[in-house]
Amino acid sequence: MAIRLGIKACQARKRVIFYSAEQLTDELASAEVSGMLNKKLDLLLRIDLFIIDELGYLTLNNQTAKLLFQLVSKRYEKGSIIVTTNKPFEQWGEIFTDDVIAAAVLDRLLHHSYPFFINGKSYRLKNVKNLKQ
Repeated sequence: MAIRLGIKACQARKRVIFYSAEQLTDELASAEVSGMLNKKLDLLLRIDLFIIDELGYLTLNNQTAKLLFQLVSKRYEKGSIIVTTNKPFEQWGEIFTDDVIAAAVLDRLLHHSYPFFINGKSYRLKNVKNLKQ
């Protein structure tokens, strides 16, 4: 669904970028180490739709959690963000390894948002027979 929304945004001539959460946090951490974090964040602020995929697949460390917070905070009310995750909001403290940062990120993401909660069988496994889900 996130990819389809990204495609529709591109068709409407919007600037869209797609990252896995791991790839994004790795790039932000590299930019910070090289002294280019502010430049990287400024570039990412120019994007109309930012898609972050698979948040929660891996736990963030303290540094990457803070970097992701910085990005979300800077984009707050300036650009759209789609986040995909298989973790309920109650578990975001575990993802960020900090309940305060998780609450701050959620506060900014959920304000003016339209959350979609999808339950059911995996789309990727639709053709697998006799699979109990």
